[in-house]
Amino acid sequence: MSSHQDVVAEVLKLPDGPQIGAFFDFDGTVISGYSVTAFLKEQIRRGHLSPREMVELISAMASFGLGGVGFSAMMVAATQFLRGIREDSYANFGEELFESHIARQIYPESRALVRAHLKKGHTVAIISSATPYQVRPAARELGVENVLCTELEVKDGVFTGAVIEPTCFGPGKVTAAESLAERYGADLDQSYFYSDSYDDIQLLERVGNPRPLNPNKRLLAAAEQKGWPVRKFGSRGQPQLSSFLRSAMLPVSLVGTFLAGLPIWALTGSKRDALNFSISLFADTASALIGLDLKVTGEQHLWSHRPAVFIFNHQSNVDLVIVARLMRRDISGVGKREIRDIPIVGRVMEVAGIVLIDRRNSASAIEAMKSLVDTMRIEGKSVCLSPEGTRAITPRLADFKKGAFHLAIQAEVPIVPIVIHNSIDVQPKGDLVFHPGTVDVEVLAPIDTSEWSADTIDAHVGEVRSLYLQALDQKKTQAEK
Repeated sequence: MSSHQDVVAEVLKLPDGPQIGAFFDFDGTVISGYSVTAFLKEQIRRGHLSPREMVELISAMASFGLGGVGFSAMMVAATQFLRGIREDSYANFGEELFESHIARQIYPESRALVRAHLKKGHTVAIISSATPYQVRPAARELGVENVLCTELEVKDGVFTGAVIEPTCFGPGKVTAAESLAERYGADLDQSYFYSDSYDDIQLLERVGNPRPLNPNKRLLAAAEQKGWPVRKFGSRGQPQLSSFLRSAMLPVSLVGTFLAGLPIWALTGSKRDALNFSISLFADTASALIGLDLKVTGEQHLWSHRPAVFIFNHQSNVDLVIVARLMRRDISGVGKREIRDIPIVGRVMEVAGIVLIDRRNSASAIEAMKSLVDTMRIEGKSVCLSPEGTRAITPRLADFKKGAFHLAIQAEVPIVPIVIHNSIDVQPKGDLVFHPGTVDVEVLAPIDTSEWSADTIDAHVGEVRSLYLQALDQKKTQAEK
């Protein structure tokens, strides 16, 4: 299953093989905005830059922007504050920034393009004027091995404050691409370069297939003049006010749909019927607010074996809406204890039968989940939970915990895997706003657990996780970890 079919359609028609290069600029192309902004903000916040260094840095960047100095001179001025700092320390800082800020700025469409080129066996690279410390964490996550950047001089593990020439800017990007093409036998006349900036005009003109993405005004004008195809992605960046409002209404809709079910409970005396009504109403209301569409395969497996333990990979807060929309009725679940502290919403979740556990206390969590066995065996309800335990910052599948598998064994019910392919497109971890989008969901066939036991559970966890890796097409990347 592949997301963003319209974006990758051209790539999927191309021949396989390394003779085709696919080169990506980073800032504004792979990610929304500029990674250097996140670096500077965090360095200022942590007090890593003195007031004098801040003034010098801003001055150098302004001079470059106004054409007063070249890129190399600007980089030399900008990297003076790194002199004497250990490279491994700064690299670790870059990893932290990727997890806290940059990961959620990756355009889903660019991720899909990178993945499509990789699947075709093309020579894929990120060619950026940024430093490796800004780019490499994202490149690793995207599965891109070739990273050509502006390198900083390091001696004895410490930055000297010098920049290695030539820098990867303007004609330097052409040199980098030609070197890479020679190494892998790629033909630049058949190759692609994706960029948002007119600063990359030399490499755009050098390849046979220039592809401006989110182009600035000058590049857009050049693209229109030269007849280059242009794409603009609105899935990241500064959201519109309407997106904030719709996102803010989501918890309100949860409470409102719960209240809408109270008359059913009062008139019929059936809490179950009331909750089923509220769950279904919430799923549809929340989907409409977000602009969420689902493409589901294997939908029949949602109904063929109930009760069951339904497990899902957890990429986003929108997964709650997705699961509610898939399951519709007769469900319970597991959430983190912190939900209880959310005014009104926490209480609604508990009344709805969600078991809130302390993930830091395994013994307490196991004890709290025991009631779910009776929920399945006596009440006939299904249980939904994520074996990853928490949301990931990227689509990469995390390790599985065993709670869901113990539940299935004790309740003597099957496990039904729900594979969510790209809910991170709608709301990555750390983002407060939901973005409209289509999420691909794959429901796998129920897995019989009648022959399972606590002694063999590790093997079963591994087998089920392997099914997810295969469905998510992550077997190769995870094997390389």
